[in-house]
Amino acid sequence: MKQNKTIQAIEQEFLKKEIPAFRVGDTINVHMRIAEGEKERIQLFSGTVIARRGSGLAESVALYRFSYGAGMERVFMIHSPKIAKIEVVKTGKVRKSKLYYLRGTSGKASKVKEQIGPMVQAAVAQEVTAEPAT
Repeated sequence: MKQNKTIQAIEQEFLKKEIPAFRVGDTINVHMRIAEGEKERIQLFSGTVIARRGSGLAESVALYRFSYGAGMERVFMIHSPKIAKIEVVKTGKVRKSKLYYLRGTSGKASKVKEQIGPMVQAAVAQEVTAEPAT
Protein backbone atom coordinates (compact mmCIF):
# COMPACT_ATOMS: atom_id res chain seq x y z
CA MET A 1 0.00 0.00 0.00
CA LYS A 2 1.39 3.39 -0.98
CA GLN A 3 1.73 6.08 1.63
CA ASN A 4 0.95 9.74 1.43
CA LYS A 5 3.90 11.95 0.39
CA THR A 6 3.72 13.97 3.63
CA ILE A 7 3.90 10.82 5.76
CA GLN A 8 6.92 9.63 3.77
CA ALA A 9 8.63 13.00 4.26
CA ILE A 10 8.06 12.88 8.04
CA GLU A 11 9.30 9.27 8.27
CA GLN A 12 12.42 10.16 6.27
CA GLU A 13 13.74 12.18 9.23
CA PHE A 14 13.68 9.15 11.55
CA LEU A 15 15.19 6.56 9.20
CA LYS A 16 18.72 5.42 10.04
CA LYS A 17 21.35 6.08 7.38
CA GLU A 18 24.12 3.76 8.61
CA ILE A 19 22.35 0.41 8.16
CA PRO A 20 24.50 -2.05 6.18
CA ALA A 21 23.11 -4.02 3.25
CA PHE A 22 22.12 -7.50 4.39
CA ARG A 23 19.75 -10.17 3.14
CA VAL A 24 17.99 -13.28 4.36
CA GLY A 25 20.56 -15.97 5.15
CA ASP A 26 23.23 -13.56 6.39
CA THR A 27 24.59 -13.79 9.92
CA ILE A 28 24.46 -10.41 11.65
CA ASN A 29 25.25 -8.87 15.03
CA VAL A 30 22.68 -6.47 16.46
CA HIS A 31 23.97 -4.13 19.16
CA MET A 32 21.00 -3.19 21.34
CA ARG A 33 20.77 -0.51 24.02
CA ILE A 34 19.51 -1.96 27.32
CA ALA A 35 18.42 0.41 30.10
CA GLU A 36 19.02 -0.92 33.61
CA GLY A 37 17.84 1.66 36.09
CA GLU A 38 19.66 4.87 35.31
CA LYS A 39 22.51 3.18 33.44
CA GLU A 40 22.52 2.08 29.83
CA ARG A 41 24.59 -0.70 28.29
CA ILE A 42 24.98 -2.36 24.90
CA GLN A 43 23.99 -6.01 24.50
CA LEU A 44 24.93 -8.06 21.45
CA PHE A 45 22.56 -10.51 19.74
CA SER A 46 24.02 -12.59 16.93
CA GLY A 47 21.94 -14.76 14.63
CA THR A 48 20.95 -15.79 11.14
CA VAL A 49 18.40 -13.62 9.35
CA ILE A 50 15.38 -15.84 8.67
CA ALA A 51 12.92 -13.13 7.60
CA ARG A 52 12.83 -9.49 6.63
CA ARG A 53 9.55 -7.67 6.26
CA GLY A 54 8.02 -4.22 6.05
CA SER A 55 9.40 -0.97 4.70
CA GLY A 56 10.25 2.45 6.03
CA LEU A 57 10.01 2.84 9.79
CA ALA A 58 8.06 -0.40 10.08
CA GLU A 59 10.85 -2.55 8.61
CA SER A 60 11.74 -5.50 10.83
CA VAL A 61 14.12 -8.42 10.75
CA ALA A 62 13.79 -11.84 12.44
CA LEU A 63 16.97 -13.52 13.70
CA TYR A 64 17.38 -17.14 14.76
CA ARG A 65 20.17 -18.77 16.70
CA PHE A 66 20.63 -22.00 18.63
CA SER A 67 22.60 -21.66 21.86
CA TYR A 68 22.77 -23.40 25.23
CA GLY A 69 20.49 -26.18 24.05
CA ALA A 70 17.60 -23.95 23.02
CA GLY A 71 16.60 -22.20 19.81
CA MET A 72 15.96 -18.48 20.08
CA GLU A 73 14.13 -16.29 17.62
CA ARG A 74 14.00 -12.54 18.02
CA VAL A 75 12.41 -9.81 15.93
CA PHE A 76 14.06 -6.38 15.75
CA MET A 77 12.72 -3.13 14.34
CA ILE A 78 15.62 -1.96 12.17
CA HIS A 79 15.06 1.79 12.60
CA SER A 80 14.37 1.63 16.35
CA PRO A 81 16.36 4.03 18.54
CA LYS A 82 17.18 1.05 20.80
CA ILE A 83 19.32 -0.45 18.02
CA ALA A 84 22.82 1.02 18.34
CA LYS A 85 24.51 -0.76 15.44
CA ILE A 86 24.10 -3.63 12.98
CA GLU A 87 27.12 -5.57 11.69
CA VAL A 88 27.21 -8.20 8.95
CA VAL A 89 29.38 -11.13 10.09
CA LYS A 90 29.03 -13.35 7.02
CA THR A 91 26.83 -13.56 3.97
CA GLY A 92 24.71 -16.63 3.33
CA LYS A 93 23.83 -18.34 0.09
CA VAL A 94 20.10 -19.13 0.09
CA ARG A 95 17.36 -19.39 -2.51
CA LYS A 96 14.33 -18.55 -0.38
CA SER A 97 13.05 -15.28 1.00
CA LYS A 98 11.97 -16.78 4.34
CA LEU A 99 14.01 -19.42 6.18
CA TYR A 100 11.37 -20.59 8.63
CA TYR A 101 12.57 -24.16 8.14
CA LEU A 102 15.56 -23.30 10.36
CA ARG A 103 13.29 -23.06 13.42
CA GLY A 104 13.88 -25.92 15.81
CA THR A 105 17.12 -27.02 14.16
CA SER A 106 20.53 -27.23 15.75
CA GLY A 107 24.06 -28.18 14.79
CA LYS A 108 24.78 -28.68 11.10
CA ALA A 109 21.07 -28.61 10.25
CA SER A 110 20.87 -24.94 11.26
CA LYS A 111 23.86 -23.87 9.17
CA VAL A 112 23.52 -21.75 6.05
CA LYS A 113 26.12 -22.15 3.31
CA GLU A 114 28.42 -19.13 3.12
CA GLN A 115 28.48 -17.11 -0.08
CA ILE A 116 31.87 -16.23 -1.44
CA GLY A 117 31.51 -13.23 -3.68
CA PRO A 118 33.92 -11.72 -6.22
CA MET A 119 35.40 -9.34 -3.62
CA VAL A 120 36.19 -12.21 -1.23
CA GLN A 121 37.63 -14.34 -4.04
CA ALA A 122 39.86 -11.45 -5.19
CA ALA A 123 41.19 -10.93 -1.65
CA VAL A 124 41.95 -14.65 -1.28
CA ALA A 125 43.68 -14.75 -4.68
CA GLN A 126 45.76 -11.72 -3.74
CA GLU A 127 46.89 -13.37 -0.49
CA VAL A 128 47.86 -16.55 -2.31
CA THR A 129 49.96 -14.71 -4.92
CA ALA A 130 51.59 -12.50 -2.25
CA GLU A 131 53.15 -15.48 -0.44
CA PRO A 132 56.88 -15.85 -1.22
CA ALA A 133 57.89 -19.09 -2.94
CA THR A 134 60.55 -21.07 -1.07
